Amino acid sequence: MTAMANDAQQIGETEATDRTVFLSYAREDSAAARRVVTLLESAGVSVWWDSLIEGGVNYLPETQRALDEADCVVVLWSKVSVDSFWVRDEAQAGRDRNCLVPLGLDATLPPLGFRQFQTIDISAWHGAKEGEDAERIVRAVLAQCGIERDDRLVPRRSMLGRIRLHRREAIAAAGLGTAALAGWGLWRAGVFGGGLGSNSIAVFPFQNLSGRTEERFFSDGLSNELRIVLARNPLLRVAAPTSSEVIAGEGGDVIAAARKLGVANVLRGSVQRQEETVRVAAELVRVKDSLVRWADSFDRDMQDVFEVQRDIAEAVGLALAAEVAGKDEAKRSVEQQQEVGGTDIVAAYDAYLRGKAFYDLSNGEEGDRAALAQFDAAIAADPRYAAAHAWRATMLAAVANATSEQNAVRRLFADSIAAARKAIELAPDLAQGHLALGFALNNGELNPAAAREPYQRAQDLAPGDADTLRAVATFLAYDDRAASAVGMIESVLELDPLNGRAFRSAGNVAFALRDYPATIERMRRALALNPDLASANFAIGSAHYLQQQYREALAAFEAESVPIFALTGKAIAQARLGNTAAAAASLKQVEDEYGDNSLYQQAQVLAQWGRLRDALARLERAAAARDPGLLLARTDPLLDALRGEARFKRALAVVKS
Repeated sequence: MTAMANDAQQIGETEATDRTVFLSYAREDSAAARRVVTLLESAGVSVWWDSLIEGGVNYLPETQRALDEADCVVVLWSKVSVDSFWVRDEAQAGRDRNCLVPLGLDATLPPLGFRQFQTIDISAWHGAKEGEDAERIVRAVLAQCGIERDDRLVPRRSMLGRIRLHRREAIAAAGLGTAALAGWGLWRAGVFGGGLGSNSIAVFPFQNLSGRTEERFFSDGLSNELRIVLARNPLLRVAAPTSSEVIAGEGGDVIAAARKLGVANVLRGSVQRQEETVRVAAELVRVKDSLVRWADSFDRDMQDVFEVQRDIAEAVGLALAAEVAGKDEAKRSVEQQQEVGGTDIVAAYDAYLRGKAFYDLSNGEEGDRAALAQFDAAIAADPRYAAAHAWRATMLAAVANATSEQNAVRRLFADSIAAARKAIELAPDLAQGHLALGFALNNGELNPAAAREPYQRAQDLAPGDADTLRAVATFLAYDDRAASAVGMIESVLELDPLNGRAFRSAGNVAFALRDYPATIERMRRALALNPDLASANFAIGSAHYLQQQYREALAAFEAESVPIFALTGKAIAQARLGNTAAAAASLKQVEDEYGDNSLYQQAQVLAQWGRLRDALARLERAAAARDPGLLLARTDPLLDALRGEARFKRALAVVKS
């Protein structure tokens, strides 16, 4: 037994201490990270790493807390991690506190600024707890923790052994999570292709150089705001944030990533924020030859960050638009891309970016309410901040959708409509305000007739924004105008090819058009990007069912992640397969667990069972409760058996079409 193994055995027989290690690594190196964790914990050191972050945990403060409290920071350098913004930030914290232990997984040199530290080469180590490599790792870590080799420790449970959500997965999607990162693998495999033309650009997340992980929201927010401004330029094609952030989320070769994304240009940069000052560096790179077409850096007071944003957007817009339309037209187009609905108050902008960061997490009602609180804070700091009012309206509607108590739902939607109207009053050309108003009128008041104008206005104001086009296309599909949404949704897929929600919207458009093979194909691509995407398997099952492929339908319904949709589908398919007892049990479970919140789903099941009177009775009750599910009824093939009934038409009269 080696000295290290003897020490580990002795360590396990003694009392615990509070000495901890923070492990920093790139996601692609998770297998190596796990080996290091196993070794260090067997040596009695508690290790914080993010492979097990629990759902609902706010990873930004949790990570910062662990980094601040760690006695030692271990970084795994590799060809991937050297370009990871996360890893560099965390390693810098260890370097600045003189507690960094660098381990080399391959022959890659550490980044500049870290080469003065001796890196322990563990490229040939495969996890054995005995041997020279293991000995060197443990000795270096214990030394940084201030532990002599004869100190006595016991392994205690890893600080976050219960945690299940990668912080990198959360940030990469600006809410996509594991599935979005899987989408990058699909791109690398060549599953998706295409190109957007010489006027196309991807804005990759700006690197956070502030030395504080919690400032990541600011650097990400700045690049996101630049993307929004550029998308207002009618001469530019701007890749959507989901795809841009996922494909560049772990650093790597930016040019190769841009080629995979199909864009001709990349805007990248860095942000260093220190108290009341900010340094922003940015460069526009042509993908085909890596030519830097424009570059600049700005050292400003925080009060001038808005001017920096405008300067960058103007320079980039001119550089690209002049190529496709000439200098005069480029200048006119840049005038159309200027900031709309913004603020000049730093505290308001800071709260607004925090709100957008919570929104991007997409972690349910808790995250939506946290985002709402930040937008309220932004408005408190600047009551005329139109973008904050627009996003407040958006989050009020999101909270309303997650609430089952009818009086609260009505109040929240009324507040959402008021906030959206305030945003439009302050900034009539802000697309998000019109989108929020359209959604609240449609879902809160069941008034698609009133929602059409704001949705159309949003489309006119942001013709190159994928999120706007996706929202409009989804509205058109359920507004019985799915044919008008087809071209729009194809543009969305070009701009945002790594967004499972984009493919889900495309599947919904196909379903409304009764194109069931296309529905299945689009929904499967959505699930390839996000295996947990709500309602996608239900749509696949419905498409199989309507093609009389009942066994395939049942399999898809059983795979659905949302229980109410899974039960509804199973009740329909099981009846067709002759398993009436199982079908009845599925419907009863829907009724028992969801009550009147499932009246629309109950009507779908009963209509497919041929119990038309019972189905109509459920729809009438749904109409009395003003159930937003009725918005689907005009295009829902599962209700086709009811369409000739006068009672069906009366029930749908509550929807103001």
